[in-house]
Amino acid sequence: MKNNFKIGQRNIGADNPVFIVAELSANHAHSFKTAVKSIQAIKKTGADAVKFQTFTPDTITLDADNKYFRIGKGSPWSGKTLHQLYQECFMPWEWQPKLKKIAEGLGLICFSTPFDKSAVDFLEKMRVQAYKIASLEITDIPLIEYAASTRKPVIISTGIARPEEIRKAIAACKRANNHKIALLKCTSAYPAPLDELNLCLIPAMAADFNCIIGLSDHSLDSRVPVAAVALGAKIIEKHFTLSRKLGGPDASFSLEPEEFKAMTEAIRGTEVALGKKDYKLTKKALAARVFARSLFVVRDIKKGEFFTEDNVRSIRPGFGLAPQYLSKVLKERSKRDIAKGTPLSQDLIM
Repeated sequence: MKNNFKIGQRNIGADNPVFIVAELSANHAHSFKTAVKSIQAIKKTGADAVKFQTFTPDTITLDADNKYFRIGKGSPWSGKTLHQLYQECFMPWEWQPKLKKIAEGLGLICFSTPFDKSAVDFLEKMRVQAYKIASLEITDIPLIEYAASTRKPVIISTGIARPEEIRKAIAACKRANNHKIALLKCTSAYPAPLDELNLCLIPAMAADFNCIIGLSDHSLDSRVPVAAVALGAKIIEKHFTLSRKLGGPDASFSLEPEEFKAMTEAIRGTEVALGKKDYKLTKKALAARVFARSLFVVRDIKKGEFFTEDNVRSIRPGFGLAPQYLSKVLKERSKRDIAKGTPLSQDLIM
């Protein structure tokens, strides 16, 4: 990938560790104290970053109650208007600089998802180090271009996007002379069922769009981010809550602290297991070669006696000649008496 980048001092992409983002979203329950406790708990999970969402109900929709603005059946928010939903979700803007300071004091990176230009302007004053574009905003090319014009990394979720829409979003960033782009494979279902995740698109997206690829996961299955990392995801974003019992719009697809920590540990273990694209043997593998098969004398042999399949065999361990020489050895004679259990070597052959 040509467009690896940094968020703050953190290298993203290539051979760097997976960037794990805890999405706080609406799980602050309209309590600043809960938001602070959440950030403190996020730090203990091993996550790299905490992410907010920066909008108000009026910057994201209208306070209207006609058929266009009421959420239909099949959604966890069915029956509400969009304005009612976002009234329940939004994080007060005056909290965000304070929460960012707390997060950074704990060593977490803190950034946000803007939903309009005023949010970008606000977040610029906060000096966030990256921008996230939500799946439903991927078609808002002016917003993407405006966020990209800050020259900060732009991480774009693709939950509702067709390939041509992803290309337009990337092109918007590049028009702003911003090549610090990452795409998140995402399924815009809440919670997302396993049979709709299509994680196999992760390597395909990396090839098709030449970007860092990650996963924004709305499932509650801890195997999903691990599988994504195995497929090449370099960013994992998951919703975080202190407890699903707190309720709220995002509770049903948010991980609790111990679950998030277990996910983080599984990701880190997966990274270690993936290793490098290198055939070089490790020290332990080299040490194990001593137990590989080799040619041994398995019956006492007299000087001048022919080597045969009855007195020489390929067995473990590996101190003798390689088994590939057996056919040649069987045509030769012994240079001296050889005791059973002796590794066969060239100096024993006449």
